[in-house]
Amino acid sequence: MTIAVKICGLKTADTLDAALDAGADYIGLVFFPPSPRHVADFALARDLADQARGRAGIVVLTVDADDALLERIAETTAPDIFQLHGSETVARAREIAARSGAQVMKVIKVSTTTDTTAARDYAAPDGPCRMVLFDAKAPPGAKLPGGNGLAFEWRHLETVPDDIRYMLSGGLTSENVAAAVRLTRACAVDVSSGVERAPGEKDADRIRAFIAAAKSV
Repeated sequence: MTIAVKICGLKTADTLDAALDAGADYIGLVFFPPSPRHVADFALARDLADQARGRAGIVVLTVDADDALLERIAETTAPDIFQLHGSETVARAREIAARSGAQVMKVIKVSTTTDTTAARDYAAPDGPCRMVLFDAKAPPGAKLPGGNGLAFEWRHLETVPDDIRYMLSGGLTSENVAAAVRLTRACAVDVSSGVERAPGEKDADRIRAFIAAAKSV
């Protein structure tokens, strides 16, 4: 099975096109003001979503967003998936899925093997998520919950039950993504800072190189 690839934090039409043309399976739009990847203009968000629709899954990243913001995002971008990167509980994830009609993907932040056990509650047969995303836990004092370019020990995922589908993120680049795919059972990989020339500035050549490396495995 070919690995699925998500390019997150896209903000421009040209880098989005580079991702789509290179074969990205998902594109990510960030709605979190502290992030350099935040899409502050809802008109731009709508245009980017429309540009990708039918060519890749549309994922929107939020962090403990309230109902009003989630509703506006849903109306503007009609996402396929809400990526929940905050402290959202299982109940909150279920509520967001019901209110929006979209899938939800909870981010599980990892620094030890025991951190991965939370995935069972979200991705159980009766849970709200078809898939979870494992990302590196942000270091103390970090301003962002993710997108910090940090990797975690991938062997922590060895204890994840076989029936849990997951996307892998955290410190991935075109140089290490193939090794990450071989070592884990991830069905998809996610990258943001690993394809940037500066925080929030995507590089088309790095996007193409990352997708090619991931799909070469």
